[in-house]
Amino acid sequence: MAGTGGGSNDVQWCFSQVKGAIDDDVAEADIISTVEFNHSGELLATGDKGGRVVIFQQEIENKSQPQCRSEYNVYSTFQSHEPEFDYLKSLEIEEKINKIRWLPQKNAAQFLLSTNDKTIKLWKISERDKRLEGYNLKEEDGRCIDPNTVTALRVPVFRPMDLMVEASPRRVFANAHTYHINSISINSDHETYLSADDLRINLWHQEITDRSFNIVDIKPVNMEELTEVITAAEFHPNQCNTFVYSSSKGSIRLCDMRASALCDKHSKLFEEPEDPSNRSFFSEIISSISDVKFSHNGRYMMTRDYLSVKIWDLNMETRPVETFQVHEYLRSKLCSLYENDCIFDKFECCWNGNDSVVMTGSYNNFFRMFDRGQRWDVTLEASRESSKPRQVLKPRKVCAGGKRKKDEISVDSLDFNKKILHTAWHPQDNIIAVATTNNLYIFQDKVN
Repeated sequence: MAGTGGGSNDVQWCFSQVKGAIDDDVAEADIISTVEFNHSGELLATGDKGGRVVIFQQEIENKSQPQCRSEYNVYSTFQSHEPEFDYLKSLEIEEKINKIRWLPQKNAAQFLLSTNDKTIKLWKISERDKRLEGYNLKEEDGRCIDPNTVTALRVPVFRPMDLMVEASPRRVFANAHTYHINSISINSDHETYLSADDLRINLWHQEITDRSFNIVDIKPVNMEELTEVITAAEFHPNQCNTFVYSSSKGSIRLCDMRASALCDKHSKLFEEPEDPSNRSFFSEIISSISDVKFSHNGRYMMTRDYLSVKIWDLNMETRPVETFQVHEYLRSKLCSLYENDCIFDKFECCWNGNDSVVMTGSYNNFFRMFDRGQRWDVTLEASRESSKPRQVLKPRKVCAGGKRKKDEISVDSLDFNKKILHTAWHPQDNIIAVATTNNLYIFQDKVN
């Protein structure tokens, strides 16, 4: 594949690394709940159900070993959120990290936003490799010195020390959401961001923690009349006045903040009429959109529902320009998926660096890639069996019915407890991060 993050048809994906314990007995707190590369791809952050954020840093490329270029090692680990209790509502607030978003880098430090169900925090991640020595009024161990005993003044000096990475909370944005936060998105003005819960979207300034502006409110006066909820929201990558939000009814609304302070009236509504031949009891559940992502160039928008990924042109609201079936073979299994609650799983999706390929997860630890230009798709698997260094991933195929071929997997033998909900693609290179239950797999294109 030529160029940055190009087509998947030319790429041979191979195993690079796996992070996390191998045990079959997985602690609930270790389940990965979000994955996000920063804007350069040098850092990769994961959040888990235990409220922890783990940041991996890409090692500097070794010219003598180009195959090791995507080695990511632990850079910083910190506890972002703790479990809380809302005494007014007698409600436990989980520490689980729902989303992480990196802020564009402005200086030597890195900043990220992390959120659980109720509270958003701004974290500063900085390095320290020097320490101050030679104080006049305190010893090196911190004990104070009596000023009367000081006979000469010293000039404090910086001394080299082992590199230390510090994560410090700079701001806490709380008490603005009645319902569970499902999305945060940084605006292209680099000053504001939005946060969305089931019924409202709020606009925040990064410097102001005690107030936010409500820009969308779909809560009906009578909650018995509630028919849909907000499932995801995102700012346009280069138009600071534009954002979209998706709903549980399968529609996406594009709003322009220049039109009014409260964006109750959308500028555009993206909705595809339902095919009557596919109408069933589960139609509304599987049409609910679990993720929405703008392309890097801002021209397109990708949405993920239970069975498919759709690409929308922002200039055409009536239907998607591309539809990719992720696991259509599950349509006949919707009844059992409803009974085991898998039908409510929220799969995310992501673009590659130049918007030519999209990726999303599936069951049995499978993940899917779709090449938009060449109309080519592949199913790959994140598993311990194919985790030898630089081992090439073999495409997998699922047999929906009829006679099963040698290399195919029967749809009845898929493990629905193994699922890939969270994926991320390096913004410049063909390096992908895929989260299974408690493991983070990193794959890269094969280097000859």
